Amino acid sequence: MNIWVDADACPGVIKEILFRAADRAKVSVTLIANQMLRTPPSPYIRALQVPSGFDVADQRIVLEAAAGDLVITADIPLASLVIEKGATVLDPRGELLTLANIEERLTMRNFMDVLRGSGVETGGPAAFSASDRKAFASRLDAWLLKRQKLL
Repeated sequence: MNIWVDADACPGVIKEILFRAADRAKVSVTLIANQMLRTPPSPYIRALQVPSGFDVADQRIVLEAAAGDLVITADIPLASLVIEKGATVLDPRGELLTLANIEERLTMRNFMDVLRGSGVETGGPAAFSASDRKAFASRLDAWLLKRQKLL
């Protein structure tokens, strides 16, 4: 079981939580991005730089992720694709995306795209908060505990 990170838009504080968890739990964490990323020296952490282009990083994550893996992303279409492969998805705010809720998320995302396309100002996401960080860390710990029990 591996952790794949859609790293281009992942908050730094979330990456730091993942780096600590990788060493503590001895789990592979791979950050995938269009830009060069700095990671701490660890046998469990690596960064893959993919070429620039629309959804290139997402396509690589879909290619690499497997059933049982954890994918960290806020990208709803990417989440849907890896959920179909049997991966677990956790967004950086700590929300678990599943077969049960991904269709609703896709529908809402598409609706908001239509609104923005017609000129409606929809605003952006709320600022990343300490409670988001805590929720993420808690969900990550739960996944790691489940993983440990399976090993």
